Amino acid sequence: MKLLSVNLGRPKAVPYTDNPEGVTGIDKRPVEGPVRVAAPGPKGVAGSGLAGDAVCKRQHHGGDDQAVYAMAREDLDDWERELGRPLANGGFGENLTTSGLDVSGALIGERWRIGSDVVLEVTCSRIPCLTFQGHLGEKQWVKRFTAKGAPGAYLRVIEPGEIRAGDAMEIIHRPGHEVTVALQFRAVTTERKLLPRLLAAGEALHPESLEAAREYVAKYGV
Repeated sequence: MKLLSVNLGRPKAVPYTDNPEGVTGIDKRPVEGPVRVAAPGPKGVAGSGLAGDAVCKRQHHGGDDQAVYAMAREDLDDWERELGRPLANGGFGENLTTSGLDVSGALIGERWRIGSDVVLEVTCSRIPCLTFQGHLGEKQWVKRFTAKGAPGAYLRVIEPGEIRAGDAMEIIHRPGHEVTVALQFRAVTTERKLLPRLLAAGEALHPESLEAAREYVAKYGV
């Protein structure tokens, strides 16, 4: 398992974002050299966990529980074949492009060591938005991405440090439940009847998903 690239974005004015300021940080590009990774702070106030990376719409993105976004190169390759066009590392707005790791199949609460210092913990899936659709320039992209069910994973920072392209990656903890990123994605998008199953992931789950699961159980039962 390997970190192929670390991808950072700067604020960019675009016509397709619903951000009132008209800018987005989704256009992320691979960078050379070390990048500092640390917990950024609360959602709504803080942005990315990677130094130099822009998060422009902080009510929906960034913060401690969405500090880092990872996507498997294997999934990008699959989309390349389907779309008939190349997709560069960072092309989905991901901070980390990985190789040899089933990112969407990762368990909520799973921990990854990257290089010698950094430890990250999986919290939830990425939810596609119209900014993502505009960035890709593909019609009905939100619907297509959702149907694929390979959304990539958001992570929180457990141990800060520096990472760089080429670092080895290792799964150092796998919790004893079966709640994957892909399952969480389906539960919060197209199959809400799955929400009760998310409770098995406990506090490792992104707080918004945990609240949604608890509300569903309170209203409908298990």
